[in-house]
Amino acid sequence: MIFAWLLLLVPVSLAVTYLLHASPLLVFAAAIVAIVPLAEWIRRATEELAHTLGSAIGGLLNLTFGNVAELLLAIFVLLDGHTDVVKGQITGSILGNGLLGLGLAIVFGSWGRTRQTFNRASAGRLSSLLMLVVIALLMPALFSFTEHRAVGPAETTMLDERLSLGVSVVLLLVYAANLVYTFVTHRDVFATAEDDAGEAKSGEAPTGAGATWPVWRSVAVLVGATTLVAWEAEIVSEALTSTADALGVTTFFLGVIVLAVIGNVSEYVSAVYFARKNRMTLAMGLTVGSTIQVALVVAPLLVLISYFVGRPMDLVFANPLELIGIASVAFIVNAIAQDGESTWFEGVLLLAVYALFVLAFYFVVP
Repeated sequence: MIFAWLLLLVPVSLAVTYLLHASPLLVFAAAIVAIVPLAEWIRRATEELAHTLGSAIGGLLNLTFGNVAELLLAIFVLLDGHTDVVKGQITGSILGNGLLGLGLAIVFGSWGRTRQTFNRASAGRLSSLLMLVVIALLMPALFSFTEHRAVGPAETTMLDERLSLGVSVVLLLVYAANLVYTFVTHRDVFATAEDDAGEAKSGEAPTGAGATWPVWRSVAVLVGATTLVAWEAEIVSEALTSTADALGVTTFFLGVIVLAVIGNVSEYVSAVYFARKNRMTLAMGLTVGSTIQVALVVAPLLVLISYFVGRPMDLVFANPLELIGIASVAFIVNAIAQDGESTWFEGVLLLAVYALFVLAFYFVVP
C-alpha cells in the first residue's frame, strides 16, 4: 500500500527539521507532505472502528476525527496569530473538496463511460446542507458590512465576534441533527448498498461487517497518527511566514491552496478510487460531505477554540473572492446533483472553475 511507504516521510521531515536544520522552505515542504499519509491512516482507522462499533458511533468518530489533520493544522496556525490564513484554509477546503476533489472523481470515474449515476436523495440532502453553508458563512460578512456603517470599528468587531459565536453554535447543532436524520429517523432512505459500504464523510459512516483490524489496533493507529499530525502541524505553522517569503506568495495563498489541499488529499484519492469502481454516490459523499463537515464542524470549532486559546477569530470572510468561492461550490454542486447523473465534461468544468480561483487567489494583494 502506497500510504504505508509514504509514512517514511514522517522521520524524514523530523530529521530535516531537528537534525539538519534545513531552510524553512524545505522544512515546510517535508512536514506538509508527511501529513498526507498520516491523514490517510487516521481515515482508515476511523473507518475500521466504524465497521466494528456501528453507524451511530461511526458517525461520532467521523465528527471527531474526519478532518483532524486539517483541524490541527488550522489550530497551530491560529496559535501563531494567522487568523486570515485559517479563514483562507476553511475557504480552500470548501473549494478543494467541492471543486477539485469532486471534479477529479467525476473525470476519472466517467473516463471510458458515457455517464455515471448516483443516489439523488443523498445528493439532494448534501445540496440542501450546502445552501445552508452559504447562508451561514455569508451572514457574518454582510452583517459586518452593515454594522460598520452604523457604529465604530471597535463596536463592529465585538458584534462580529458575538454573531460568529452564535452562528458556530447553530452550525454544530445542525450537524448533530444531520447525524440523527441520517442514522435514526431516515436511515432507510440513505441505506443503499454504497452507503453501507462506507460513506464516511457526510455522517454516513460505514456500517455492518467488514472490519479487518481489531479495535486495539485501530485505536493505537488513531492516537499515534493524530499525535504525529499535531507535531507536523506545529512545524508547518512555524515555517509558514518564511516559506511564503521564499516563494514570493502570501501566507493567505498558502492557507487557501496548499494547507487546504494537503489536509484533504487522502479523501481525493479515495473519491477517485471509488469513482473508478463506478460508485459515484460514495465518491460524492466523500467530497461534498467533507465540504459540509468543514463548514458545519471545523469552522465553528475553530471559532470556539480561538476564544479558549486567546486568539479570537470571527467568521467574517472579508475577501469577496472567498464569499464568491463558497457560494459557487454550493450552486455548482446543486446543478450537478439535480439529474442524478454525471459526465466527464462536468468534471472538467469543476476543475476549470477551481483553476480560476487558484489564479485569482495567487494574485490577491494582502
